[in-house]
Amino acid sequence: MKILHVVQGYTPAIGGTEYLIQKISETLTQEFGDEVTVFTTNCFNGEGFWNPRMPTMATGVSEINGVKIHRFPVRSRLSQNLRPIQKIFFQLNLPYNDWLRTYFGGPIIPHLAQSIAEFPADVVAASSFPLLHMFDTLKGARKGNKAVVFHGGLHPQDIWGFDRKNIYKAIELVDIYLANTDFEKKYLKNKGIDISKIKTVGCGVNPDDFSGITRDQARSLLNLPLDAQIVGYIGQIGLHKGIDTLIKAMLTVWQSHPHTILLVAGGKALYAKQLDALLSSLPEQYKENLALYFNFKEEEKKYLFNAIDIFAYPSGYESFGISYLEAWSAKKPVIGTWRGAIPYVIDAGQDGLLVPFQNCHCLAMAIVVLLDYAIYSSSLGINGFNKVLTKFTWKDVATRFRDGYKKAIEKTKRVNCQNMH
Repeated sequence: MKILHVVQGYTPAIGGTEYLIQKISETLTQEFGDEVTVFTTNCFNGEGFWNPRMPTMATGVSEINGVKIHRFPVRSRLSQNLRPIQKIFFQLNLPYNDWLRTYFGGPIIPHLAQSIAEFPADVVAASSFPLLHMFDTLKGARKGNKAVVFHGGLHPQDIWGFDRKNIYKAIELVDIYLANTDFEKKYLKNKGIDISKIKTVGCGVNPDDFSGITRDQARSLLNLPLDAQIVGYIGQIGLHKGIDTLIKAMLTVWQSHPHTILLVAGGKALYAKQLDALLSSLPEQYKENLALYFNFKEEEKKYLFNAIDIFAYPSGYESFGISYLEAWSAKKPVIGTWRGAIPYVIDAGQDGLLVPFQNCHCLAMAIVVLLDYAIYSSSLGINGFNKVLTKFTWKDVATRFRDGYKKAIEKTKRVNCQNMH
């Protein structure tokens, strides 16, 4: 099968979707023998789509682990000029405010649609909304008479990002839609999308990546104390990921567990300055309880997850949350929120705990419960590990993606045959 993936970023770009499509692309190539090409941007993260001051990668064609990568230059200055205009249109709910937001968010890539139309692929699959390349993919695939699949990664709680009529009109026109969870599938059904073309695929992890190292070994390598309890936040550091709630919750946790360490690890992005200010505002006696690992390498991830006792990721904007799978792969209990897709990933009380979004008190109480009841905490982590093994390995998820691609190709062939007759 010749597959063209169109995605906003690709390694070493930062982000959950970027990582997901990398692993799916590599698994399809290595496990199924598919020919996979990726069209992507030359940006390290989404901020680069509208901020011309951000660093970029070289454009052109390369190959990573058997996957061909074509990086396109982004016209970020065009997007930047729309920033004040789209804000006014959104606030006043004026016509076309959805398209203004889309062009502001970018990435604006001239000739992307035409490049997609001309590329020899059996199926074109794009990830993720609310970005502009999704619409370019639909336009290019239809012009080239190719099967087209969307993997949307919707976060309905993000009103600015996903309350856009153009998104759902575009979804109506694709052959197959891949949803990360049944929450997303139900949401689209309520939006009037034909449920027969929506397939739930989930996200994945390679549990072997987290094996072969003990908690003490990981801590020694990271220069962390062996005898302390450690609460970890490992993932994207963004405004809506709940890191601010976690830091405030730790002020309560430290009252009863004063020696507990908060480990924060992730890629520094737009929110970094706010995070630095928040950490700087902590009382002096608690600053010694912080362990910070910014912009860590992928190979360091297994040490971070194995070093912690509890994974607290109280995000409110997840279409799935790969970080929960990574924590489970290290047999760690997780804490998420009762929001969006997260309750469809975490079974509350069985493999993790759920708390209300932005509720510092409830988050603190959940952390304290897991700190105080080690046997229960351990059982949650083991149950999560078993869930990963049965449902969320990369081969499992890539198989579901591939099934969606095959259905899209078959659908396109049927339509073409009908048109010929």
